[in-house]
Amino acid sequence: MSNKGPYNAYISAVGHFFPDKIIPNSYYESFLDTTDEWIKTRTGISERRFTEPDQPTSYMAIRAAKMALEKRGMSAEELDLIIVTTVTPDMMYPATAILVAEAIGAKKAFGFDISAACSGFIFGLSTAIQFIQSGAYKNVLIIGADKMQVLADMSDRNNCILFGDAAAAFLLEPTEDKSIGILDHILHVDGSGKDFLNQPGGGSLNPASHETVDKKMHFVRQDGKVVFKAAVKGMADVSVEIMEKNNLKSEDVAYLVPHQANMRIIQATADRMGVSLDKVMVNIDKYGNTTSATIPSCVSEYYYAGKLKKGDNLILTSFGAGYTWGSVYIKWAI
Repeated sequence: MSNKGPYNAYISAVGHFFPDKIIPNSYYESFLDTTDEWIKTRTGISERRFTEPDQPTSYMAIRAAKMALEKRGMSAEELDLIIVTTVTPDMMYPATAILVAEAIGAKKAFGFDISAACSGFIFGLSTAIQFIQSGAYKNVLIIGADKMQVLADMSDRNNCILFGDAAAAFLLEPTEDKSIGILDHILHVDGSGKDFLNQPGGGSLNPASHETVDKKMHFVRQDGKVVFKAAVKGMADVSVEIMEKNNLKSEDVAYLVPHQANMRIIQATADRMGVSLDKVMVNIDKYGNTTSATIPSCVSEYYYAGKLKKGDNLILTSFGAGYTWGSVYIKWAI
């Protein structure tokens, strides 16, 4: 990425939302052949959060958005654009971003959704900054939000234990200081991964029917071993690439912020990058895989816990269905 525009984009505020309902590993012991120890050992997850049935993805996105705006002291009417990254929109259309805009009173903003599976927030963030760097817009809100319980096959012990519900938001604004903010991004896709991680039902290829429901085609399907190897290589390689491109060594990185899919993937990625675990943001143990929300929720939690300071170098990295993967380099500005 080469920023030829007049401005850089920086994160001026963050927010997050986790539902109140805690689902511990013991919940699954009642109907699956699994144990708390089995789940922890293989995934690093101890618990996750679920929303209520009448609380869709927008319910969480709205609350994360309001938290970020309140922190900044900004009115929703000042927003120019809202982007929601999700694979669990309230409806196929209208976009969840439009529902969020109405709910928070963002009357001047336009908005749209981005679907890139677990890389959604990385792709969305890289898209959002273009509007600011060009000078076209000033205040952009990007929200990663997913209600993943609806895509979890509760009869599959390798699938349902992984997922939780959450949302998190970044408020982006312009700065003329090109040494801070979101400094670089590298994105990739590889369609050969479509067979190993997907949701086959619900689109135009396999529209919803009794047959697709009976065949459980509306749940996440993945070949765990294949995806694991591809995720570790993809996340590590692209993170090293962005570090080398920006002359960063492991000791220059304050935090690696990886997608929270599986603790073993996180550990393997950190190992390949030469980054110790104390410099890796982790919240998978508390919330599971929340897809688009994992990366921004980590950053938001760490920020409110006082663990981030101005000038910190962050490397965000993710890998998702498609395949999609990428990395973003941020010099923290607040």
